[in-house]
Amino acid sequence: MSTTQFIQLYQHNAVAVAQELLQGLSAPQAFTSPKYLYDALGSRLFEAITELPEYDLTRTEALLMRLHSADMAQHLPTGACWVDLGAGNCEKAGRLLGPMQAARYVAVDISVDFVRQALGSLQRQHPGLAMTGLGTDFSGGLNLPDALDLDPAQPRVLFYPGSSIGNFTPDQALDFLQSLHRACGTAMGSGLLIGVDLVKDAAELEAAYDDTLGVSAAFDLNLLLHINRLVGSNFSVRDWRHLSRFNAAQSRVEMHLQARQAVTVQWPGGERLFAAGETIHTENACKWTVPNFEVLLRSAGFASTRVWTDPAQRFAVLWAQA
Repeated sequence: MSTTQFIQLYQHNAVAVAQELLQGLSAPQAFTSPKYLYDALGSRLFEAITELPEYDLTRTEALLMRLHSADMAQHLPTGACWVDLGAGNCEKAGRLLGPMQAARYVAVDISVDFVRQALGSLQRQHPGLAMTGLGTDFSGGLNLPDALDLDPAQPRVLFYPGSSIGNFTPDQALDFLQSLHRACGTAMGSGLLIGVDLVKDAAELEAAYDDTLGVSAAFDLNLLLHINRLVGSNFSVRDWRHLSRFNAAQSRVEMHLQARQAVTVQWPGGERLFAAGETIHTENACKWTVPNFEVLLRSAGFASTRVWTDPAQRFAVLWAQA
């Protein structure tokens, strides 16, 4: 059986985290990075969201992967190194490694502890497959370290499912995809396999991020408790409500936390008065059309694309050759 390697690059810097959060909270339109939604409880709440009837993104993507895996295998390189971005429990990539005849698997997440148990299970399913857990924050762009000792002659499949690309603005998405194009290396056949949520009816999109059970609201509001721990602030969840709205001009669902009444939030060395109705912008979920996303991929340096969609054109999985 192959052994599993673990490389932890990201180191938590409490001062830098606090500075980033307080800079956003002090901006004219207060905002936070969506990565702070995912503390331990936030991650569990998001897993629950993927089971909700209003949020079919995860299920539709999984269906596409199952229905089209044979055709995908005709277009993706065999014997490739799979680099799974935001691997988490590794389940999505784990279903594809065998059918796609992967030769190596690199699970990338901010902490190798997130993927350690999953890789142990996956290694038992694929005993001959070399596996590595890489702990790094790739939200500002992907850099694969020399410590991975990647074979430059081996093709790479960068795997980025779940439409996580939607958290970026179009300009940020372009910069990020350019970093993925560089990370594909120079081996023939390398590319990016990415899931993208498509534009739908505005009411349907808003409901997907504001479900009737209130799980999405709990996910968003939990951010305030996480911020309290990170910066020593005194947010009270009772003072805020969750909002989901579709910004048609920018083709994105926006999540906001809105102050129910005027409230002063304090933290060591500072404070801010939020007026009643003022919001903290917590997440974007950009929605694309296939033609627009293909243009973005080409602008990032990718060449030909292969697209798989469901019959209702709700979601797309694209293979973009580097």
